[in-house]
Amino acid sequence: MRVAVIGANGQLGTDLIRVLKGANRFEPIPLTRPYFDVRNASQVLEVLIDLKPDVVINTAAFTRVDDCEDQPALAFEVNTLGTRNVAIACAELKCVLVHLSTDYVFDGKKREPYTEEDLPNPINVYGVSKLAGEHFVRSISQKYYIIRTSGLYGVAGSSGKGGNFVETMIRLAKEGKPIRVVNDQVLSPTYTLDLAYKVVELMPTEAYGLYHITNSGQCSWYEFAGKIFKLLGLEPNFGPIVTKEFGARARRPAYSVLSNEKLINIGLGFLRSWPEALKAYLEEKGRIRR
Repeated sequence: MRVAVIGANGQLGTDLIRVLKGANRFEPIPLTRPYFDVRNASQVLEVLIDLKPDVVINTAAFTRVDDCEDQPALAFEVNTLGTRNVAIACAELKCVLVHLSTDYVFDGKKREPYTEEDLPNPINVYGVSKLAGEHFVRSISQKYYIIRTSGLYGVAGSSGKGGNFVETMIRLAKEGKPIRVVNDQVLSPTYTLDLAYKVVELMPTEAYGLYHITNSGQCSWYEFAGKIFKLLGLEPNFGPIVTKEFGARARRPAYSVLSNEKLINIGLGFLRSWPEALKAYLEEKGRIRR
């Protein structure tokens, strides 16, 4: 099975290529800019026609949430119209599309995990642009998986963000700077390697549709940071703040935990807990012993 991975040099893309290579039944095809730019409709179609993949996994996105507020045209160009370009090409080739989306399609007013049946109501440009992309996938693709996830971090780091939350916290702690992290935004941080394994497990099932996939459990960003420091034995000048004090340009949902029950319903298991996944990530990075 030939699997094209768009955004193969990103955090999730890197782990997807790694997992696909480790499975005998898949032939991974990495796609990265400028050779493959989702904004270029003719390029997308031409490249995919030439490659003839059985599955296309789209991880490409403009993910800098605050910058999306300042550059909404770019956010929609990548996250919405770029997704449309990929969906059209996949429909033309009659191949399966796996599209990655976000917990930020929700407004955060709920206080229990969001299911796939809950009505989205994004409160920032990033969330709106990603939800619009989802709608294009639903309306164009015959065979698709839309996968919403949350708080990604991976060994490769995010090329769009210059690292990830875990590495940022470690760097600030080692620099001796005061660290203040929001304690009123609750999510399920997700290790991209765990997500990659589950995506590859889901892909051949033909149980097409929308799925929420995250590591199990929930925490605030402050609690997440605290666990990082505890595992590494770091004791920085560290304290909680509320979102209003942080002063970010984009609004964030106060609660964006995603229910993974639909995975159980099709016979696939939960991902391990976020603390277990974080420990595994730090081991993989060589920051703590296995």
